[in-house]
Amino acid sequence: MVNPLRWDGNLWLLNQLKLPFEEKWIRCSKLKDVAKGIKDMIIRGAPAIGVAAAYGVALLCQEEYKTKEEFLKKLDKGIELLASTRPTAVNLFWALERMKKIAKNFRALSLEDLKQKLIQEAQTIEKENLECCESIGKVGATIVPEKAFILTHCNAGSLATGGYGTALGVIRKAKEEGKQIHVFVDETRPYLQGARLTMWELMKEEIPATLITDNMAGYMMRKEKIDLVLVGADRITANGDIANKIGTYILAVLAKENGIPFYSAAPTSTLDLTLSSGEDITVEERPPQEVLYIQNKRIAPVGAQVRNPAFDITPSRYVTGIITEKGIVYPPWKENLKKLIT
Repeated sequence: MVNPLRWDGNLWLLNQLKLPFEEKWIRCSKLKDVAKGIKDMIIRGAPAIGVAAAYGVALLCQEEYKTKEEFLKKLDKGIELLASTRPTAVNLFWALERMKKIAKNFRALSLEDLKQKLIQEAQTIEKENLECCESIGKVGATIVPEKAFILTHCNAGSLATGGYGTALGVIRKAKEEGKQIHVFVDETRPYLQGARLTMWELMKEEIPATLITDNMAGYMMRKEKIDLVLVGADRITANGDIANKIGTYILAVLAKENGIPFYSAAPTSTLDLTLSSGEDITVEERPPQEVLYIQNKRIAPVGAQVRNPAFDITPSRYVTGIITEKGIVYPPWKENLKKLIT
């Protein structure tokens, strides 16, 4: 199991842009370094982004300030900067809200004690995230049949969560329980997180896996008897709509057509019940260079027009169930998702 970040007073990020060819760590000594790392996708995956953002605040606590008021002003600006990096993944905002709550609740403490409280909260968020993913794996493994062929998309493993994984956590746990499984991995254009990251993780874990291009998924569902489609999530709304890496919606529709169960695995921190449906989610548009180039090699003519939404929305009618650390949620979505967090 790979951890994509580590804390030793600085925050170290495993540069996921270099994988699988090079394991390079980047030292972040300032909050702005973490913000850049998140924005540039050096670290990615909703839960991991949340943990990294919390540690970005912790880095702010490592600096010297003349007064508590000066620190609190810098804290507000720092949180605002981190919140601006990736608009779709709700775990980012969830983690930052936790840090803001600590600052508010312990405002009466001395400056040094307040800074220590914030650093401790970041460490707690990381610890809870690992425990949560392990629970998701245990819950989700119950729906994985023996000798299952599983199709997954993007990367929802250790690299995306800070440990164990959500969708890959379910796969990892099923293997630990002795189930014979085989994973089909979508390459996941344009950033190739499936090809570069998920295959790398599965091979390290010695889990049998086959890489396919994104447009092979429908063929595999019909010809290879896929038993289960399993993905992560970046935000889940009150009606069960799911925002996840672009291409997820296609898989959900194909799964429905072929009678294949479609599950999303995510921590309850990914739920955003303030939004009534996926139509309310802001979908991040990323730079055209990510589509025009692969590994720094241009693949399209100069002057080509590009669209690059990083996520799509899967309507809940295509979702069989949502796997969380508290159990598996099934329709009716509004009622059962609300019960999950109350």
